[in-house]
Amino acid sequence: MRDTLTGSRIRERRQIAGLRQAELARRVGISASYLNLIEHNRRRIGGKVLVDIAAALSVEPSLLTQGVEETLISALREAAADAVGQQAEVDGLEEFAGRFPGWSGVLAQMHRRVVSLERTVETLSDRLTHDPHLAASMHEVLSTAAAIRSTAAILAEPDEIAPEWRDRFHRNLHQDAERLAESSKALVAFLDDSDGQRDLRGIPLDAVEAFFAEQGFHFPALEDEGQTADIPLEALGSGAASTVASELLNIYAADARAMPLDQLRTVLDTANPDPLALAAAFSVDLATVLRRLAFLPEGMLARPAGLVICDASGSVLFYKPAPGFALPRHGEACPLWPVFTALNRPLVPIRKRVVQLGRTAAEFECFAIASPQPVEVFGAEPIYRSVMLVLPVEDTVQPMETVAQAGASCRICPKRDCSARREPSILSEGF
Repeated sequence: MRDTLTGSRIRERRQIAGLRQAELARRVGISASYLNLIEHNRRRIGGKVLVDIAAALSVEPSLLTQGVEETLISALREAAADAVGQQAEVDGLEEFAGRFPGWSGVLAQMHRRVVSLERTVETLSDRLTHDPHLAASMHEVLSTAAAIRSTAAILAEPDEIAPEWRDRFHRNLHQDAERLAESSKALVAFLDDSDGQRDLRGIPLDAVEAFFAEQGFHFPALEDEGQTADIPLEALGSGAASTVASELLNIYAADARAMPLDQLRTVLDTANPDPLALAAAFSVDLATVLRRLAFLPEGMLARPAGLVICDASGSVLFYKPAPGFALPRHGEACPLWPVFTALNRPLVPIRKRVVQLGRTAAEFECFAIASPQPVEVFGAEPIYRSVMLVLPVEDTVQPMETVAQAGASCRICPKRDCSARREPSILSEGF
């Protein structure tokens, strides 16, 4: 029987990881309402679901099911593994936790806080880099603070200032102080997003990806010669998001017609799909196969599939996450991922194992190809798009020397001496 507090531990680890319920549910492949029942200890959790949740949270399943002492020992073991320049006596953790449970709890709590703060720094750094609204708010605060400092410096001068000028400076100082207070309040409200519920519906690509995620990245209505008009897009709100969604759904429908689901089931190796063999079997291009595999019904593939589509500028046009796979949504991504390197060799199929560097290294099998989009007139410049299928690797059969290394972005990548590095990593600055 599972421990009755397993759900509470899952909720605690999710909050430490900085994940929303909906995001964790999407990674695991269950509904957010079911995860909510699990976290409140109102539903028993099966073996596979428990293992999937533990993998999504990057913890051992035993950490979620065992008692306080075992959880404490596991937390201390994590802290020892993350320590830099220190060699902890891990063989004596059980004795240490038994003799000094209080100090053990303090150390485990401090480690959890450090991990949480690191994630906060990473998130805020990414938002500062990519969110134009946040950048504008920061500029307003800094500009106002500079104006107040300049005015105060003038008033602090020992020289006599005419009364009318002094009054004017005082009025300016008062107005700037009020403006700074309002700007600071707005900035704090913007950053105070503890539940991660910031509305992204104003960003078309984010809204479309959220819509696809709500549907499980699969649309049964389009599998049987259905029309994209049959898919309700009212929830997307904006016309821009609806346009983007319609284009992607048209591609989905075309892929479904080219590779019917019933025929695909008969030839698909669910454990180790061969995209090139499937392309030959259905007489389609490789990009069609990669998209089709990423949008199959849940459970049809033995491993959850991620997908990235980008254009020739490297801008990500669509992103479907896979467990452990992280890619910045709005630029600044590591250029070593095959989805980007494929643009250097159009029409050349790429298959590569990639280890994503970070706190918990994850390994993936990646298939990618860059191909030109259809043109309507002669002599038009080809427009290339690159597609990458991402499959988590569960074995280590392939020799390590054939495995490439890539990070999420330069600022949070621990890899040293990287020829593709654009800027120093904050990990080298003590973070």
